[in-house]
Amino acid sequence: MTEPFIRLQNLNKIYKTKDGDVQAVVDVNLDIKKSEFVAVVGPSGCGKTTILKMLAGLVPYTSGEITIDGKRVDKPQTDVGIVFQDAIMLDWRDVLSNVMIQIDIRKMDRAKNLPVAMELLNKVGLTGFEKKKPFELSGGMRQRVSICRALVHDPPLLLMDEPFGALDALTREQISMDIQRLWMDKRKTALHITHSIPEAVLLADRVVVMSPRPGRIVEIIDIDLPRPRRLDKLPPRFNDYAERIRDIFKSAGVLAMD
Repeated sequence: MTEPFIRLQNLNKIYKTKDGDVQAVVDVNLDIKKSEFVAVVGPSGCGKTTILKMLAGLVPYTSGEITIDGKRVDKPQTDVGIVFQDAIMLDWRDVLSNVMIQIDIRKMDRAKNLPVAMELLNKVGLTGFEKKKPFELSGGMRQRVSICRALVHDPPLLLMDEPFGALDALTREQISMDIQRLWMDKRKTALHITHSIPEAVLLADRVVVMSPRPGRIVEIIDIDLPRPRRLDKLPPRFNDYAERIRDIFKSAGVLAMD
């Protein structure tokens, strides 16, 4: 049996605060295959972002273990692309230079990777905006730049921490389509943190449903829907999956019962 690309085993995280210990996640066990797209959905404060940060090596776990490609995560990971909630850009750099910052920092070949950056910008609809500064862009455009920046150095793992949370509904839907298209093209292993049930079902191969804090995995749901998935042509099973997740949250008291 092939070992998973990512393995979270008996994972626990306790934050020390002035008011006492806060248990963020409890006994999380999750295997993710190479090239798989996994979404984690749950209420605020359930530890979704904590899981992502521990996987990236940005936050140490209290107990348990995380491995990526068989190697234990015990420090910040460099071979990864991360898209945060806020599209953090350097105001003095233009769009292309913001994408290329990954290449500059890593001292990679600029001439070789410039076409890669241009291709990514084209795929998210930003051709012609390469020389624009961040203040000239909409929120959705800025987030598209951050997605390109996360992928330009060709990392095997893409981590997304509610990257659409601050966007309006129409922009959110369009960027979801952009993400799906890029993922189908590159087939990166992806972990996507979200509050949105429809978004999780739309994008993921599997949806991990979390309980309220302390966060536990309540259920892992395989999403058996053909790709590419289109918002204007979703099969009836899409709603069945979404309703199943809503029922889990209703049972946990996260969503009000009718």
